[in-house]
Amino acid sequence: MKMKGQRVLMFVDNIFEDMELLYPYYRLIEEGAEVVVAGPEAGAVYTGKNGYPFKSNAAIADQQADDFDLIVIAGGFAPDKLRRDPKVLSLTREIFEAGKVMAHICHGGWIPISAGIMKGFTCTSTPGIKDDLINAGATWVDEEVVVDRNQISARKPDDLPAFCRAIIEAATK
Repeated sequence: MKMKGQRVLMFVDNIFEDMELLYPYYRLIEEGAEVVVAGPEAGAVYTGKNGYPFKSNAAIADQQADDFDLIVIAGGFAPDKLRRDPKVLSLTREIFEAGKVMAHICHGGWIPISAGIMKGFTCTSTPGIKDDLINAGATWVDEEVVVDRNQISARKPDDLPAFCRAIIEAATK
């Protein structure tokens, strides 16, 4: 239980990428972390793009960055909606600027782009947001997982094992 005592923030909204939310959620719990999955409403059920339901255990509006040790942002199309919420952006920015781990996979990179924190970082993502990351000042590479300082990124569900290993390693340094 390498992450015992650590608190992880994840976001959820409809059309999240099912595996990119569920795999890290259960993997980090398995390592002893407390994982808070916040949605627009606490206790609401959100549906992934492949049909899996997930019930949020908190409301985004009620969260404080100081309460978390790291943030993990799943992909799918939910990040495009979530990045319009100023609270999502401030939580992401505050956790990241505090030097805590900020991890994103696939389309999850849309949130740190909108939070204005990608400039000068090397990262990866789905090729679908490659131009967005470059335009935000990041250097994009096509690799399974990229660790650049306190940022971890991955491309797609196939990268989840390496993505979670990198998160656990970074969180337990």
